[in-house]
Amino acid sequence: MLESVLGVFLLTLIAMFFFFGEILIRMRGLGALIGVITIGLYFSTYLSTTDMILVGLGFALGLVLIIVDGKFIGDGIMGVIGFLVVIFSVAFAAPNGLYATYSIAGVILGALSSLVLLKVNALPKRTMWKKMALKDQLTSEKGYNTMNESYKELIGKTGVTETVLRPIGTIKVNDERLSGVSNGQWIESGEQIKVVNVDGTKILVEKLEEQ
Repeated sequence: MLESVLGVFLLTLIAMFFFFGEILIRMRGLGALIGVITIGLYFSTYLSTTDMILVGLGFALGLVLIIVDGKFIGDGIMGVIGFLVVIFSVAFAAPNGLYATYSIAGVILGALSSLVLLKVNALPKRTMWKKMALKDQLTSEKGYNTMNESYKELIGKTGVTETVLRPIGTIKVNDERLSGVSNGQWIESGEQIKVVNVDGTKILVEKLEEQ
């Protein structure tokens, strides 16, 4: 069983599920223990003792890079490099291309399936992933607020419609093409308009009456 492609797939899938599970949530070392046992079985089946130590160190380095990225850096670059190192390690240990393909599939599916653990509210999450989620939320809110403030500055500005507003269409204000909405009325293309209000990212305009 261990020497079949199915065995390779299951061992790498189980190993990565529990390794990443240990990284994502507090499993009190149980996930790491199961991961070490299963990936150890995989490596020991196809590698000599010396090769197993070297490949095992490479595999461990990949996991360390993922953890360091999640805990200290958070930009994802080192995490991706670490994941690629993990994939290379398990593929290198495989006896041929077919087994390497199944081992890579097990790594990817195992890592992805571990994300399900984050959806279980009863499981305690690692602090670093909470920080990353908060950082993403704050970055998103900052970007939204910056855009909102930028649009607020358009109030009172005049421009021209580039498409028919029915009531939504494209307008041009300060040489910038934007999405605008009229107050329920159709405004033909090429008409002069004025920005009267901004609600979030919605720019409300009205047609300028000819003097």
